[in-house]
Amino acid sequence: MQIKLESTPGSLNYKGTNERGQSVQLSGAKEAPSPMETVLMAVAGCSSIDVELILKKMRQDLQKVEVTVLATRAEEAPKVFKTIQIRYILYGDIKEEKAKQAIELSMEKYCSVSLMLKATVDITYTFEIRPAGEQEG
Repeated sequence: MQIKLESTPGSLNYKGTNERGQSVQLSGAKEAPSPMETVLMAVAGCSSIDVELILKKMRQDLQKVEVTVLATRAEEAPKVFKTIQIRYILYGDIKEEKAKQAIELSMEKYCSVSLMLKATVDITYTFEIRPAGEQEG
């Protein structure tokens, strides 16, 4: 795996590009997500992919996933994450025990991002299931 990072117009703005030519913008000047915000997006994305794949294998009718991540950081440099709270909202006809099992498998076995962070960050998670018709868009 390899990425390329290059500065873009403006101060502290960058574009990261992967080997497939796909890119993301990063900014230290709040013009795009910060590197630390992208870490939170990565943990949410990594785990959501796992949860979706696991629930489909369990034949659960998952229609949509929403994830909110709330983190606290150290006061002094380096301002590493101290805690990360992940909240999953799963839409569809999903059994509670299956949702719990899928999230636990992701967080404790499959999600490489959360497993890397877990060594130094207190990560907790909760979930709720909503009927597919309650989707907010």
